[in-house]
Amino acid sequence: MRAIEITSFGAPEVLRMGERPMPEASAGELLIRVSASGINRPDVLQRLGHYAPPAGTSDLPGLEVAGVVESGDAVAMAEAGIRVGDRVCALVAGGGYAEWCVAPVAQCLPVPDGFSDVDAASLPETFFTVWSNVFDRGRLQSGESLLVQGGTSGIGVTAIQLARAFGATVIATAGSDEKCSACLDLGAHHAINYKSQDFVAEVKRITEGKGVDVVLDMVAGDYVAREVDCVAEDGRIVIIAVQGGIKSEFNAGLVLRRRITITGSTLRPRPVAFKGAIASALREKVWPLLASGQVRPVIHSTFAAADASQAHALMESNQHIGKIVLTW
Repeated sequence: MRAIEITSFGAPEVLRMGERPMPEASAGELLIRVSASGINRPDVLQRLGHYAPPAGTSDLPGLEVAGVVESGDAVAMAEAGIRVGDRVCALVAGGGYAEWCVAPVAQCLPVPDGFSDVDAASLPETFFTVWSNVFDRGRLQSGESLLVQGGTSGIGVTAIQLARAFGATVIATAGSDEKCSACLDLGAHHAINYKSQDFVAEVKRITEGKGVDVVLDMVAGDYVAREVDCVAEDGRIVIIAVQGGIKSEFNAGLVLRRRITITGSTLRPRPVAFKGAIASALREKVWPLLASGQVRPVIHSTFAAADASQAHALMESNQHIGKIVLTW
């Protein structure tokens, strides 16, 4: 099969089309003939040599795919209600940049009615991540407020829409007025241009001094101290990436007095059972929102798989709004 390989660690040009043996599905798995592969920031980190795949996982990049089920564990598929020939999208721990990909049955979801495979391939990584961190770990409730750092990223556009759909007030940050307008179009109640505005002062103004209940942070670094300063009593700060650095200094006194929780997680190394539970929650609570159009995929660009290096260059430019997808 054709597959996009990381020939060495470095710039986008190290991504090259190569040939690999077709993977084989083991117990609890199925084989997907891939039509589209989503691109995510962890793929870039893996290409740079900063994010190794978990032990036993394919060294090929790619954490989400969509396509047709070709074969698999018949018992596991029957229990999940999946048949050969079904269109599915799947979260995988690696190997998604290929014409064929093996996925745990528990991490597969049906392609929503009316969705293309490109649409479907844009869903798993961001929807699994947002559900796990905003709603499970961050415990966001209807009537609360959420601050999304980086509202036009793949994670951001998903977090804005889901939080709005479940009754939260959403504040998003972005790096330009154009991107702030995109956040508002997606359902954010407020958008802050972090290059021209102080998000701490703006959050305090918007919330009349109360602060936000939950922060979804993809920056870390010096952002954590600023988030501690604008989170509400009993607020939760959830860190899911460290684009601003791994070290943070913050006022621990504020954490004590306001009973603030600072937490975080990475999804890729978690066990199949954990991810399967997220998939079940998504199918029950979120997939109907996709089918009805209340929540929608946001695709910025598609690239032929052979042009994966161009797709990575676009992601690193931070000029995109929404997801970037490869097609096979």
